[in-house]
Amino acid sequence: MGNTFVSEDPNEPDETRSGNGVQAVERVVRALEILAKEGSAAVGDMAEWMGVHKSTASRILGALETHGFVQQSSRRGKYQLGVGLLRVASSIPRRLSLVHTARPVLEDLAQQFGETVNLAVRRDVYAVNVDQAMGSANLATYDWIGNLTPLYATSSGKVFLAYLHSSDREELFHQIELKSLTPHTHSRQQLEKELPDIVQKGFATTHGELEDGLNAIAAPVFGHMGDVIGAVSLSGPAFRFEPEDDVVVKAVVSAGEEITERMGGPASHDRS
Repeated sequence: MGNTFVSEDPNEPDETRSGNGVQAVERVVRALEILAKEGSAAVGDMAEWMGVHKSTASRILGALETHGFVQQSSRRGKYQLGVGLLRVASSIPRRLSLVHTARPVLEDLAQQFGETVNLAVRRDVYAVNVDQAMGSANLATYDWIGNLTPLYATSSGKVFLAYLHSSDREELFHQIELKSLTPHTHSRQQLEKELPDIVQKGFATTHGELEDGLNAIAAPVFGHMGDVIGAVSLSGPAFRFEPEDDVVVKAVVSAGEEITERMGGPASHDRS
């Protein structure tokens, strides 16, 4: 059959005869990964990057083209990812509900520390909490779900600000009225000094900036396109909760990375 990967090079092992179907699958996956990274590539380049004979690369690309997973670009001889992949990918977003995916991670974090854990998304100039897990140590059961909280005074909000493009952040600052909600609320100057550190460290903290006596830490959640789609936060009263404690930081950052992975986002070493 036309889609069977049978070697035309007598010096190259035949995957079909050797029974090494796993190798064939790995080569197909590798071809798709290369095209996803490079945008387009000629058969010769694909062969070199994959470490196979040119005839093998041509056969793999031909099979993928038959099913619409790759297509020849306007520049003859070059291949790029095809629309057939959309048939497969289109079923993913329906299953990757952020709230549903993050829920077990939130519950584990709340159980570990006994404090309140929130999942937030950005809506214009606000961070909106879309889910919450309550820890056993809570003195009250305040429900943050649905609340619009200012970006500049919450740990989740700081995450969203920190990972925005500078021009988008500048535009947001023109829309935001930075009110002193407590004596600890940061000014714009303080925020702009703090935001680069948030990206470098991978988390943001607040110390009584939204409510006096309430501390919090948040880490970003990345989507499959590498953009920040949410933030997971852990908060508690200042008398017992230190957001920059090493154990707390490690747990919250790990929670963000776990939700990112479940959402199909890039691993931390793949993000610039």
